[in-house]
Amino acid sequence: MKKKTIALVTGGYSGEAAISYKSAITISNNLDRELFDVYKIDINPAGWYHEDGGVKTAVDKNNFTLEVHGQHIIFDAVFMGMHGTPGEDGKLPGYFDILGLPYTSCDAATSALTFNKRYTVAVAAMAGINVAKSMHLFKHIPYQPENILSTLQLPIFIKPNNGGSSIGMSKVNDGEELQAALDKAFKEDDQVLAEEMIEGREFTVGVYRFNGQIKILPITEVITQNEFFDFEAKYEGKSSEITPAVIDPSWKIEIEAAAKKVYKVFNCRGVVRIDFIYNTAYNAPFMLEINTVPGQSAASVIPQQVKEMGMELKEFYTMLLEEALADKAKAI
Repeated sequence: MKKKTIALVTGGYSGEAAISYKSAITISNNLDRELFDVYKIDINPAGWYHEDGGVKTAVDKNNFTLEVHGQHIIFDAVFMGMHGTPGEDGKLPGYFDILGLPYTSCDAATSALTFNKRYTVAVAAMAGINVAKSMHLFKHIPYQPENILSTLQLPIFIKPNNGGSSIGMSKVNDGEELQAALDKAFKEDDQVLAEEMIEGREFTVGVYRFNGQIKILPITEVITQNEFFDFEAKYEGKSSEITPAVIDPSWKIEIEAAAKKVYKVFNCRGVVRIDFIYNTAYNAPFMLEINTVPGQSAASVIPQQVKEMGMELKEFYTMLLEEALADKAKAI
């Protein structure tokens, strides 16, 4: 079988680029070179390029091709290894859609929707999925902190509405802390989500599709040493991640069912990671957010879950690419 030519896209235009580069290392090390010729494409504010032996080659943005050593490189598919904008928010997926180039992440509409935390929880709530009570704030529209405190019960999480890795996020336990938390979040984004805290145990679930079937990876419980699962907890060792989670079988069934429903409702593709809090007062999982390009670094959850499932990352990444290529074949 002829090898497929794959673009491994990394970098980005946000603070999450540093995480993208770490993910790209894991992905590159585990893409099967017997099946794929892989070219890492770094997309950043300085340009779009492939680097080989210290030589940078610019990508032709008209058709996303390369000229390397006199050879014209046309890609069969893209492995999305970019967190944040423009890879995770729908901009790059939309560009690839225009080119008819398959990729491993969610489509442009789903990516754009799930990147906006407020719109995500609104759609989830309409579908009957449990979510926390929240408010959507805009930098250009005046707001009063006291109105937030009268609408939502403390503790409150304040988050930039677009973005990930918990950058700019704060937990507010006292009303006097609210304005500083809002200022911090608005430095990262022009929109902010204020959300009531859901008490309970935190779980995160990898979900993917293969051969038309939605599949669930082993559930991970997240136990943080910090106030919440912030950037330090995620990437600097301030948390424990237990895979598989030690939970009641009935909880497992509920969380897996909720994860599958979220995947269906949002028309997800590829592997996504969905975060939940299991609230014992309601005896139900509450969805926190959807990560359409989950981390693949050594510190990330998805590689842990794949290993626990008894699968090599090489096999798993091959499945993701095969699914993307199969979707393209069906569309022709």
